[in-house]
Amino acid sequence: MTDEMRPSPTIEDYLAVIYTLDRDGERVIGARLAQSLDVSAPTVTATLKRMERDGWIVFEEDKEIKLTDTGKSIAMSVIRRHMLTEWMLARVLKLPLSEIHREAHQIEHTLSPEVEERLQSEMDDPMFCPHGNPLPGFEDEARHWQPLTNFLPGDQVILRRIHENLENDYDQLFFLENNGLKPGVLIQVEEVLPFNETMQISIDRHPVILGLVLAEQLYVEGPQEKL
Repeated sequence: MTDEMRPSPTIEDYLAVIYTLDRDGERVIGARLAQSLDVSAPTVTATLKRMERDGWIVFEEDKEIKLTDTGKSIAMSVIRRHMLTEWMLARVLKLPLSEIHREAHQIEHTLSPEVEERLQSEMDDPMFCPHGNPLPGFEDEARHWQPLTNFLPGDQVILRRIHENLENDYDQLFFLENNGLKPGVLIQVEEVLPFNETMQISIDRHPVILGLVLAEQLYVEGPQEKL
């Protein structure tokens, strides 16, 4: 797609969020977009009208928003560019996991299809971003991963994915990274305390207390056999 045909960065952001919400089985409506994008309801309404006019989305009878084929193609492209840029920042510049999403967001809209293709090859055709979220087309590879909150004391699991919902929250990402919670790490569930909405886990015998809201955004594979 040429630069003249590519939508604005704002429209690309909307398309990417719509794609992600739909991928996760959420009903995509204006209010949910306003929450995800942290913008006002009138701004969302005005932007969605332009997107419908330009053929990126359609409204169903119940006001749910669906991507057109063209809109879906653009959404997949911008998400792929974002995730490949994250890998470049992580591998080449050695940026921390907590910083790469924010930096990649500034770059993703400027990449040409040629650079996107080159990055895909140079980064060894990844199926997941550094946070463990699947690139478009590889969603089925992550279907069997479950939220950490689904597991019980004594279970050992492997952290596979930090959900996109957390990627805009630098403080949360820094906390996770500072406590060793990165994709691939082995987690021991120690205690679940519903009354105060926390759970205690350990990583290499290092105890970590997580709020259940945060833990629900951590997707794991398990339980693993205990060593």
